[in-house]
Amino acid sequence: MLHLLKLSVGPRDVGQLRAIQARRASVDPPLRHQTRMMPKRAAELCEGGSIYWVVAGFIQVRQRILDVIEEAWDDGTRCAGLVLDPELVPVAARQTKAFQGWRYLAPDAAPADVVAGSEALGTDAMPEALRAELRALGLL
Repeated sequence: MLHLLKLSVGPRDVGQLRAIQARRASVDPPLRHQTRMMPKRAAELCEGGSIYWVVAGFIQVRQRILDVIEEAWDDGTRCAGLVLDPELVPVAARQTKAFQGWRYLAPDAAPADVVAGSEALGTDAMPEALRAELRALGLL
């Protein structure tokens, strides 16, 4: 099993990512994300791997990768289609720097899922970006 790490370009939060994907899935099922490069390790991705989405500078959610297929964009250029489970699973947010394309992510390096009912209270419940900003201002 292997995972991918990918920047979510455009959406400013997980809600926007969810809405965009719901619209895509209804117009052109199944839900998939197209990317220029075909993963050489596609078989490992399909063995229970997920795509971890970086939204607003933080790894925030993941989706299971169901299949990797060869597709073409409207202009005929070949690309890879990552067929995704529509469920967005929240993970323990982790800040990450921007990068191009996608990166392989080993299972032991992937953030843990957030289990329902285990949400933090108080300042721990704040988004990491907000806590970082408050720390920088000397307010935490």
